[in-house]
Amino acid sequence: MWEMIAAWYNRHFNNPQVVILALLLILGFAVVLLMGDILLPLLAAIVVAYLLEVLVQRLERIGATRQIAAISVFFLFMLVMSFAVIELVPLVSNQVVQFVDELPRMVTRTQQAMLQLPEQFPNLISETQVREVMSVVRKELADIGQKVVTFSLSSLRGVITWLVYILLMIILVFFFLKDKAMIGAWVSRYLPRDRALVQQVWREMDMQIGNYIRGKIVEIIVIGVASYVAFELMGLNYAILLGLLVGLSVLVPFVGATVVTIPVALTAFFQWGWTPDFFYLILVYGIIQAIDGNVIVPLLFSEAVNLHPVAIIIAIIFFGGIWGFWGVFFAIPLATLVKAVLNAWPDVRREKEESATSI
Repeated sequence: MWEMIAAWYNRHFNNPQVVILALLLILGFAVVLLMGDILLPLLAAIVVAYLLEVLVQRLERIGATRQIAAISVFFLFMLVMSFAVIELVPLVSNQVVQFVDELPRMVTRTQQAMLQLPEQFPNLISETQVREVMSVVRKELADIGQKVVTFSLSSLRGVITWLVYILLMIILVFFFLKDKAMIGAWVSRYLPRDRALVQQVWREMDMQIGNYIRGKIVEIIVIGVASYVAFELMGLNYAILLGLLVGLSVLVPFVGATVVTIPVALTAFFQWGWTPDFFYLILVYGIIQAIDGNVIVPLLFSEAVNLHPVAIIIAIIFFGGIWGFWGVFFAIPLATLVKAVLNAWPDVRREKEESATSI
């Protein structure tokens, strides 16, 4: 038994660079797992900096210095943030309030529709069962309402914390853009000199993560705006809120689109019932999802994320369960990291076979 373990260890960890890579991976995962909440502004700043870095590099290509390019892009970022806070947040908040106010009427209409089922299918469902189900639904909605009220009454501290986090994130984004080379050199000073394998994995992941984040943000904006415009033109209630939900649903491949279909379909049903307008909206929504999956995703990501759908779903479940939102957001890059490490990991048997073949 011990001989087998020793043989496996010698086969996979006989190279010092492999040990260095393994230790850095374990340390990185441990820091994020144990200190993820504390490092939230840092993680958010890294995401935003990756998103903005492409604009900084384009300005540098046309002759701007790093500092001028970084300051210009950061100023543009602040303008977009200000517009979102001043214009979009109030609109979304108002629609959330309206939706919450509408929920009791939606539940009442649902109960009235379900009470007709015992008459149509007396052998399958009874009126008592329908009333029990609706009682549970009303209780759950009441609990949600109570939690919302409790949160609103005791959320001052949380709001202050989030404001501080946002301020820290903005400051970090500025310095990540302006002093990228200096920060990278400082980090390199504390890494082992013999790190060719680490650099190989990092170069691949740096490209993958940057492309993924920028592509995902563009996908969120395109799908969100397209959904909002379609819902608004068709007269659907809560168009901004539902468009935002559809846009954010692309963060979770396969699952997100399925889940967000429920509020879209329910809102359309409660507004129009089984009318042509309802089916037209579902058709348009289906076309948007089809364009996203068959045109936008291949165009934005191309071969950057070459993973099987089963691997993506497992990554979402695993990393989402460990790190919550950030685990879901970075599930695909993290799965790509695992794949890059496995591809770069030296295999003694493979090396021997290649050596024998070359001889």
